[in-house]
Amino acid sequence: MTSARLSGSNASTSAHVRLLDDRRFRALLSDEDWGRLPLATWRRFSKRVADGDSIVYVGVVDEIAFSDFGWWFAQAARLIGGPLPTGRDIGVPMIVTVTEDGATGQTWTRICARKRGFPQVIHSAKRFAGPTGLEEYVGFGVSMALRIAVEDQVLIFRSAGYGLQLGRLWLPLPGWLTPGELIVTHRDLGEGAFRFSLDVTHPRHGALIHQSVLFREAVS
Repeated sequence: MTSARLSGSNASTSAHVRLLDDRRFRALLSDEDWGRLPLATWRRFSKRVADGDSIVYVGVVDEIAFSDFGWWFAQAARLIGGPLPTGRDIGVPMIVTVTEDGATGQTWTRICARKRGFPQVIHSAKRFAGPTGLEEYVGFGVSMALRIAVEDQVLIFRSAGYGLQLGRLWLPLPGWLTPGELIVTHRDLGEGAFRFSLDVTHPRHGALIHQSVLFREAVS
């Protein structure tokens, strides 16, 4: 399980990951919360590459669970590009590519292998905008506002509302069209390893989806 750096075809040969120069995530937290993060987490979320360049992380899915309703909701979400995991395989690799986009923020591409068939590919864009200062756009006009916090040295991204973008107009989506609360955590495990987890909980149907992926950095 590794991480690496990729330069876009139009990047100069001198393009590098510039460590500790990106304050966009830092600006969303208090000094006290930022100071509680492990140094390795701080470094990962302070990296910035040149526009069009990417950082690539490779890990292994070690946990995945769906409720019946959660599985069907994830399949239905394919209508807007499939932003949620849809497979039940564990022990399969996941590749996450974070590409700097000077116009919108960061483009995240997640490629999750399956034991049979083609991998699932999830695209989204993290934009440093919106009512909370951070939102995730998944396509088809659908976006999710995010709040970030630090709990027990874990960086937490928590949904703060879903909406539909129509030109300059942002319309909140009714609750019955959303999966409920979505929480993503980034937990540093030391020695270059970290765990990414996704949990989706519906106010009526309870826990819908849980996914955990273990990554280990080769470059930090």
